[in-house]
Amino acid sequence: MGVHVAARVPPALLSGGRVLRPVDARDVYSNPRAEFARLERRGALHRLAPGLFAAVPDDAVGGDWLPPLEAAALAIAATGGHTGETALMGISAARVHAAIPRALGVAVVAVERHRRTLQLTDRNAEVLFVRRDVARLDVQRYQTELGQGWVTTVEQTLLDLIARPDLGGAPDAAREAIAALLPRADTGLLLELAAAQRRRGAVEQALAHHGTV
Repeated sequence: MGVHVAARVPPALLSGGRVLRPVDARDVYSNPRAEFARLERRGALHRLAPGLFAAVPDDAVGGDWLPPLEAAALAIAATGGHTGETALMGISAARVHAAIPRALGVAVVAVERHRRTLQLTDRNAEVLFVRRDVARLDVQRYQTELGQGWVTTVEQTLLDLIARPDLGGAPDAAREAIAALLPRADTGLLLELAAAQRRRGAVEQALAHHGTV
């Protein structure tokens, strides 16, 4: 038990989320990189990618813990205080809405600023950042084991999948998700969003193809 206490991430570091960078700890440690390396060795931090670490839950310290890809992607995008400027979208939002049952090797996150695709080092997967005006997307709260963030609603997810089924390199999964989500969507809201985002034609075609209208 003493080992777990000694390896615990200071609560002050977790106020902004559970994915941390050494720069986030400048006010807590005089040598953040060295302290992060120590916490990683003791099992309190899990390295997701270079310079990005997830705080391991207390009851999983020292074990074989791996956060879900979608949760990790959203938390990574939110580092540096950008929680309100990020949202899971596309095939990743479809995963959250249980429209794609199998795990994928890519996560798609809407962000306000350009960011390069990130290759994770703890698994064979990548995070694709898509520049969007998140404030104009229809989103809902999403709580993960790495913190709270946003995910596009069923209707917004459908709209994005219909517009860009190849985004993330899993077009078959996107088509599967479209078929699963259409019966659950509010058609009026979907068409309203489509009109506002200039995608009504594509949505009407998809609705007709699936016999929804």
